[in-house]
Amino acid sequence: MSTLTINKSCLANNLSSTADKMVVYFEDGSELAIPLEWFPKLRDATVEQLKKWRFIGDGEGIHWEELDEDVLVENLLE
Repeated sequence: MSTLTINKSCLANNLSSTADKMVVYFEDGSELAIPLEWFPKLRDATVEQLKKWRFIGDGEGIHWEELDEDVLVENLLE
């Protein structure tokens, strides 16, 4: 018996956000929308604060310096 294994990229290459969600874009072209409600610091942030992010670890995580918030991309996929 064989098992099919699909190896998806866990590295993000872009990010956008609205007042109620962020969308993470991956190297393989897939996208994932996440409710900001899951992250109180992001939920309570202004649109301008949400725009001030950077990738950490070549896309393994997302960091908002002003908000002191880090999100590990792999955890969003679980």
